[in-house]
Amino acid sequence: MKALSILVVGSGMYVCGRGTLGYGTIIPALYEWRRNNSISYLYLASASPKGIKLARRKLGELARSMNIDVPIRYFPKGRQIDGKCYKQAIDEIPKPACAIISVPDYLHKEIAAYAIKSGLHTLIVKPLAPTLREVGVLLKLQKKAGVHCVVEFHKRLDVANLKLKDAITQGSIGDPLYFVIEYSQRRNIPVVHFKKWIGTTNVFQYLGIHYVDIIYYVTGAAPVRALAVGQRNLLNSLGINAYDSIQAIIEWRMPKGNTFTSTIITNWIDPNRTSAMSDQKIKVIGTKGRFESDQKNRGIYIVNDKAGVEEPNPYFCASYGRLGSVSYRGYGIDSVHQFLNDVESIERGEMQVSDLEGKRPTFRQSIVSTAVLEAVNKSLENRSKWVAVGGIG
Repeated sequence: MKALSILVVGSGMYVCGRGTLGYGTIIPALYEWRRNNSISYLYLASASPKGIKLARRKLGELARSMNIDVPIRYFPKGRQIDGKCYKQAIDEIPKPACAIISVPDYLHKEIAAYAIKSGLHTLIVKPLAPTLREVGVLLKLQKKAGVHCVVEFHKRLDVANLKLKDAITQGSIGDPLYFVIEYSQRRNIPVVHFKKWIGTTNVFQYLGIHYVDIIYYVTGAAPVRALAVGQRNLLNSLGINAYDSIQAIIEWRMPKGNTFTSTIITNWIDPNRTSAMSDQKIKVIGTKGRFESDQKNRGIYIVNDKAGVEEPNPYFCASYGRLGSVSYRGYGIDSVHQFLNDVESIERGEMQVSDLEGKRPTFRQSIVSTAVLEAVNKSLENRSKWVAVGGIG
C-alpha cells in the first residue's frame, strides 16, 4: 500500500509533553511506529502558533534522541490563532490517511466529524464525547464513511487489567459484587495544563471514564444507574471553577442478570511533589474471591537529589536507551500502534472495519462510557440523585 499519512490534532501534554520535561505519548508512539513502517507525512495541527512553535522544538529534540527521520507539516502556517486549521490539514492530506485527535473534550465531536466525513480513520483520546447526542452524530457519520473509529482507552492493554479480565471471565473470583477504584493525579493538571478549558470538563470525565470502560470491558455488564457527589474547595480557592474530587457509584447488570456496583473515587489535587503523576488502585470483590491491583506501585522506586522520590510506571510509556538510540515502550505506545496497524490492515484489504467491532474500543463500544458520564454529570447537577443510564441497547 501507499505510505500512510497521519494527522495529529492537538499539541498538548499527551501529544508531545507540553508543560513537562518529557515528550508525551502520541508522538513517541508515532516515531516508534515509523521504525518499521512508512509514513508519507506527519501532519500536526494546533490552533495556536505558540503551540506549534513548542511542538516543533519538542518533535525535533525527540527525533534526534530516537534517531528517527519523519517528514512533518505544521498547521496553521501563519502567525494567527486558527481554531479551524485542522480543516486545512485534512483537506491537504493524501490518502490513505488517519487522524489522531487529542484536544479538549468539547471539541471532539466537531473535529472528529470533519475527519470522518473526509474519509479518515480516526482515533480520539478519551472520552469520545461528553454527551450521547454527540456520540450518535459521530456513529452515523462513521457508518456512512465506512472508516475505522476508536477511542484511545489504553488501559485495556495494561497487563494488570488483562489479568482482571481473565479472573472474571474464567470465574475464579465468582460473580462480581463490587468494584472500588481510586484514581488521582497532581494538581498541576487543572491548575496549569487544563486551566483555559477547565470549565468544560471535570475530574470524573478526565480520569474516571477510564475505569468505566475497564469495568465494561472486563465484565460485559450494562450500566443501570449512577449517583455522584463532588467537592469544591482547593480549586475554588485558587479561582478555578471545578470540582476537586468526585465520587461516583454505578450499578451494573451482568449478562446473566445479577448486579454489582462500582465506586469510582477521583481527584486531581494531589500535591505536585507526589511520587507519581497517577495514583490508582482497583479492588474487585466477588462471590468466590477478590482481585486487587495497585496500579501506581509497579515495583520501581527511585530517589535522587534532583527529582526527589519517584515511582514510575514502566508499563505505560517509558523511554529506554541513551541519546541517539532512545526507544519507547508500554501500553500507551501499544494503544496507538494497535490503531495504526489496524488501519494498515484495512487499507490492504486484509480485514473489514466490521471485523474489529467487539475487539477494539470502537465508537460503538464507547457508547457505554459516555452514557455513564452523562448520568454522572446529571446526578451532580441534581443534588446527587440517582440517574438512570440511558442510550444502552
